[in-house]
Amino acid sequence: MTDVLIVGGGVAGLACAVALADRGMRPVVLEGAAHLGGRAACWTDRTTGDVVDIGPHIFHSEYRNMLALLERLGTRERICWQPRKVIALASDPALALRHAPLPPPLSLMPDMLRAPGLTLRDYLSMIRTGWRGMQLGEEDVAALDAVDALTFLRGHGVTERLIDWWWRFAAMVVTSVPLERCSAGSLLRIHAQLSGYRGLHFGFGAVGLGELYAPQAQRIIEAAGGRVLTGCAVREVLGAERVEGVRLADGSTLHAPHVVSAVPAQAVRGLLPARWRDAAPFARLDTVEPSPYISCYLWFDRPIAIERFWSHLYSPDRLNYDFYDLTQIRQGWSGRPTVIASNIIYSHRAHALSDDEIVQATVGELAEFAPAAQAKLVHALVHRIPQAIPCPLPGFEALRPGARTPIPGLVLAGDWTRTALPCTMESAARSGALAAEQVLAERGRAARIAIEARAYDGIAGVVRGATVAYRQVRGRHRPPGA
Repeated sequence: MTDVLIVGGGVAGLACAVALADRGMRPVVLEGAAHLGGRAACWTDRTTGDVVDIGPHIFHSEYRNMLALLERLGTRERICWQPRKVIALASDPALALRHAPLPPPLSLMPDMLRAPGLTLRDYLSMIRTGWRGMQLGEEDVAALDAVDALTFLRGHGVTERLIDWWWRFAAMVVTSVPLERCSAGSLLRIHAQLSGYRGLHFGFGAVGLGELYAPQAQRIIEAAGGRVLTGCAVREVLGAERVEGVRLADGSTLHAPHVVSAVPAQAVRGLLPARWRDAAPFARLDTVEPSPYISCYLWFDRPIAIERFWSHLYSPDRLNYDFYDLTQIRQGWSGRPTVIASNIIYSHRAHALSDDEIVQATVGELAEFAPAAQAKLVHALVHRIPQAIPCPLPGFEALRPGARTPIPGLVLAGDWTRTALPCTMESAARSGALAAEQVLAERGRAARIAIEARAYDGIAGVVRGATVAYRQVRGRHRPPGA
């Protein structure tokens, strides 16, 4: 018997466990894999001895919950930030997006106006969508969730040129699905959050991704009297009227009055007794579609003069989108021959390719941005990852449950739960905090752990604030039943 069992040792599970350990509980984390980290893990490449991630991940400056977790773990300073240049786009000519001294959401506009092939009419076609984005709150996402993003943009008058140049690219890199398959609510939420803050910028792990949080979290959990067990797969959750514990794959049982499920959405129903599987909100969770990706790591024999972080724009034949020069990111790698990491997002189009074919295509797409590079490839790795995030298809937002479930003692966590955020490391960290709040609440202890997103800056903040105020006044004066 222990205080709480947490199934899953990724960001969500470890964030929950640390929060509970800090409040006097003894959590036991059960991870089926041989290592912690889940979809944000890392390991050592046997050939080079370098620590590589399962795939490159991005932080940004408004990751309030994830950065607070790293602060607690003592690793926040191990983020390599890119505060001036947001991203470089491999267009023709190349285009760097930087923040100008303009109020959000206009700060990137001066550079966007230099996009090749776009006209004034294309930019003006964004007015209705931009206005809707500034007004958008979480209460609006559900209404847009039923329609795909391509239909939404066309319905709001966005030109096909701007859709093809920007929005198809944006959908792939921020939602991991093609524009025509993406929930309009999911995409517009991300658009509002990325454009609503002054000076928002990206960061990257200066050490291996798992090294930022996994060993530090384990030390805190164990110091509080809890345990972290890897290679410890859970077969099912036990209980009749309420949760009583779990049965492990080896047939043994562990008992606790609370179980936090911090596994992917598709795995939740399989852990539950049959009598619970068809109850809301579990009945449709196994219909959530994963977005797979392939990450490619390339070691060259010499330094290449190239951007730290850049992306190719959308093309039907494109494999890779974002690229990272790890020698400009990782601590102690400066001056080494260049090491590149790249991502093939929503990677169905590459599943029939061999690893050698993927490496060859990735080197070719790298050369499009760095045509002068004459370096020789000396080593390569290809990681095939079944799920980057759940696909935010139309209807996905309606499937996202909160931490609380109708089963006493069972709590949900994961980037896919209802966090008012896109499925990211930030959503996972916030979900862990929300799950910890729920466990404590069921034990009669109120706590505020999860951090809310702050109000938008600039024009975006004024419009959103006015929208909230107007809706409150309208609600007070609306006749009953209207």
